[in-house]
Amino acid sequence: MAKLDRAFNPRVLAIVGDSGFFQWIRSHSDFKGKLYSVQVNPKTIERIEKMGIENYTSLVAIPEPVDLAIVAVGRKYALSVLEDCIRKDVAAAHFFTAGFSETDTQDGIDMGRALTDRAIEAGFHLIGPNCMGLFNPAVGLKQMGGQYVGAAGPVGFISQSGTHAINFSLEAHLQGVDVNKSVSFGNGTVLDAAEYLEYFGQDDGIKVIGMYLEGIREGRRFLDVLKEVSRKKPVVIWKGGRTQDGGRAIASHTGSLAVPQDIWDAAMRQGGAVTAPGMDALIDTLKALLYLNPVYGNRVVLAGGSGGQSVAITDAFTEVGLKVPPLTRESYDQFEEFFSIIGGSYQNPIDTGNPNRAQMKRIMDIIEGDYNIDNIVLLMYTGTGGPPGLEDRRDEEIQSIVDLRNRSSKPVMVTITVPFLPKVVGEARTLVKKLQDGGVPAFTSLDRGALALRNTLDYYQFQKRDD
Repeated sequence: MAKLDRAFNPRVLAIVGDSGFFQWIRSHSDFKGKLYSVQVNPKTIERIEKMGIENYTSLVAIPEPVDLAIVAVGRKYALSVLEDCIRKDVAAAHFFTAGFSETDTQDGIDMGRALTDRAIEAGFHLIGPNCMGLFNPAVGLKQMGGQYVGAAGPVGFISQSGTHAINFSLEAHLQGVDVNKSVSFGNGTVLDAAEYLEYFGQDDGIKVIGMYLEGIREGRRFLDVLKEVSRKKPVVIWKGGRTQDGGRAIASHTGSLAVPQDIWDAAMRQGGAVTAPGMDALIDTLKALLYLNPVYGNRVVLAGGSGGQSVAITDAFTEVGLKVPPLTRESYDQFEEFFSIIGGSYQNPIDTGNPNRAQMKRIMDIIEGDYNIDNIVLLMYTGTGGPPGLEDRRDEEIQSIVDLRNRSSKPVMVTITVPFLPKVVGEARTLVKKLQDGGVPAFTSLDRGALALRNTLDYYQFQKRDD
């Protein structure tokens, strides 16, 4: 754990074998520690030094301890570089280098086995190979240049896929969910998912953990770690290769073996993990777990829709196993005092129509006190999808929702109707940010919000079962 901590929070970073466009050196222009290059080609060294980076022709020659090495050499040089890492006592090395077991060739398998055996023999922390490595925005450690720096959030992300690791960091950031630390570990021949999960489980800065996995090497160890970590913080797992053809694809990606989906699902339930079918559901579930009050019941009130939207949102939430029950008689009596049923309805779902939208604060007060309801879901509009005068009172409505969230023990969330127009999509992102700045998770479709709430309920039911 101490060496992994040095690797994720390096003060000294060495990049070995970078050339061409200098992907790795350029990606670390914002790195907050000391950055060194290791390169032997004189012409390449000249270009590196023009960028202001100090270069050595050997990793061992760097004049201070190295916390992390990023290795980008051809596979025939990988074992030699590993030996230098071991001699230098580097805390860990991320091997971007690929071409090993995932190629399903004898040369690749033999080279990969030699690399793995030597690292294990030396007790060396090898990350990868065939991966994009580590991301820690707080220190400027990146998997690619386009990632953000400075905003260290509450999420840990563990991924066999480099593309998914990078895309997760960017899309989750846009959704208001920032990464604390992330790892793409590729073939995972030395350090596998269990090691990173154990490390993230002990990191107090990480509140929730997301994972993208294609397979695991030591199933029993992974499940033991998963059970331990999921008792302390939520773990949400997206499994790649769920279909027969998808399982064939992962063999050529990271060399992992496919696991039958029913066996996988049963193991994840046993381990206390929440499963997600894709990137959107993974981000949404993490968002719900971060922002919602604990979800202990499956009864939902749906308010703020109009006409067909009220029907659609009811279908979305009931189809994932949640219930949309009638309200109490006391609530209906209060609605009768002011609610216009021409073009609207105060049955659950509450179809506000145009006349009643201005009364949303009063509506929220009533449903918050209804003892037939466990969760509150509010529908908002962007663009031209809402009633007249909506823009003028949107900030007031947002503040009312935030106030409701702050005073109520019931989970409160928002789904947003977003016509797919560039201007409107931008407005929706702004709306999401305003709500989440106030602690209210917001989702850009009815179905996404419904699944996120269902998954969050599953997590708390797991926790109650373990208690």
